[in-house]
Amino acid sequence: MLDAGMPLAQPDAGLQHYSDHLHMLRRWLSPLETWLARYSDGPQGEPGLPAVARVALIDADLADPALGGVRADTRAEDDAVWPMGASAAYRWGVTYVIEGSQLGGAVLYQRLAGPLAPHPLRYLRSGAEGPGARWRNFMLALREGVKSEGEIADACRGACDAFDRILAMR
Repeated sequence: MLDAGMPLAQPDAGLQHYSDHLHMLRRWLSPLETWLARYSDGPQGEPGLPAVARVALIDADLADPALGGVRADTRAEDDAVWPMGASAAYRWGVTYVIEGSQLGGAVLYQRLAGPLAPHPLRYLRSGAEGPGARWRNFMLALREGVKSEGEIADACRGACDAFDRILAMR
């Protein structure tokens, strides 16, 4: 299970765990955000899914004074090469993993907001309205954008590749 291997899975998760979690996600998301930004179709062209600068939220959390004195993770970003000619369906699959991670983040925010205060946990909070409405919009758009057997298989490959990359970083 992905959650069990994440730094914040610890029952006594503290600010060091949050920092480790953010660094791991940044190593994974930064190259993905750069790669996905090259496209304007599929999930990247969906008007109901405006781009979210998740790496910027991570950077703001890492720079927060509440993390002062916490050891920083200095490992390099993920060096996986994402396919330049990736189909929209493949990118729907990758984006499914990214968007789905925000649902888990909302659960973590509810559990950790008190214990990790005064840190604002910007990345986990994912906006005042939470991730629910965006997730519903995403799933509706996914159903419209990925229909054929080939598209579904390609989306599954994208999702598996995204999961594999983050699992390799734990």
